[in-house]
Amino acid sequence: MAMSGRFTLPLLLASTLAACGGHDEAHAPAAIQGLKTLEVTAADGAEGRAWDGVVEAVRQATLTAQTSGRVAAVNYDVNDRVKAGAVLLRLSVVEQQAGVDSAVAQLRSAEASLAEAESNYKRYQALAGSQYVSKSQLDQMRAGRDSALAARNAAAAGLAQARQSLGYTQVRAPFDGVVSSRNVEPGESVVFGGDLIGGQTLMTVFAPDELRIEVSVPQSEAERVRARPEARVSFDDGRRVAAAGVVVFPSADPATHAVKVRINLPVLDPAPQPGGTAKVAFPAVTGAAYPRVPVSALVRRGEINAVYVLADGRLSLRQLRLGEQSGDTVEVISGLKPGEKIAVDPVAAVQALVAARKGGD
Repeated sequence: MAMSGRFTLPLLLASTLAACGGHDEAHAPAAIQGLKTLEVTAADGAEGRAWDGVVEAVRQATLTAQTSGRVAAVNYDVNDRVKAGAVLLRLSVVEQQAGVDSAVAQLRSAEASLAEAESNYKRYQALAGSQYVSKSQLDQMRAGRDSALAARNAAAAGLAQARQSLGYTQVRAPFDGVVSSRNVEPGESVVFGGDLIGGQTLMTVFAPDELRIEVSVPQSEAERVRARPEARVSFDDGRRVAAAGVVVFPSADPATHAVKVRINLPVLDPAPQPGGTAKVAFPAVTGAAYPRVPVSALVRRGEINAVYVLADGRLSLRQLRLGEQSGDTVEVISGLKPGEKIAVDPVAAVQALVAARKGGD
């Protein structure tokens, strides 16, 4: 009968423990046969102790709407390379163009008023020299001229603002980079202001030639890395590269007492995606490297982690102390030695134990 999943394993485990609870040598279980196992191997610590980190972009820009409108065109998509200044998308310009036309008209009216006020002031100034007008009349003309000048300057500023709003309808790339996310589609309305802080997110662009990783190392190891700032980075796709630079932060986290280390990556093609994981090894931190086992081989019961160990044809459940998990494997700090064999599938291990007990009976 096929047995699988989390419901079968506890039942099998209970029956196995009950079957193995007696001390009658006449009913000793038979040797385990045909169980798929994995031999624990010593981890290679030649490159030093390793920590997991997340790739992040040094230069990453989240482009948001600076004006409201409807998306007229989207020129680039995710993973597209863009040049600085390239128009990524366009918004409708009806309202913004109307604002520019209105601001132009206001500026022309203000300029005409200023020209008239300037002419009147100059005429009164000439008459004041011949004492045909009083000083108060001249001062009134000067004030009218200054007011018209201020109105002209305000209208010019309004036109500049309207033109800036019109320019916001074209969203441009701030630098050479790669589009990492696209959040709008043609025809969709975008808004600026209101309840939003800033504007609606449109796209995200990052520079693939400036990437880094930050990891947290124990305070006791930070000084070793500071004295020898070297690191090797291993990616999930199998690539292994030397760090372009290593920066150890000057202070530790007061809660965890860990020290952050920043690893600058060289230019890679293809560039790793920000948010992806990588393993960073520091040659300065030697010490023993821990062996790793598949996560699928673990038996988890609350906070207890264990594996089935096969020795001399007999299976035993052994508790482990685990370290950091990376992908589908996890470090074993204590509980296993290189050369020991563990069951790859804990469900199959329990089934084998039941079968062996029946064979002994």
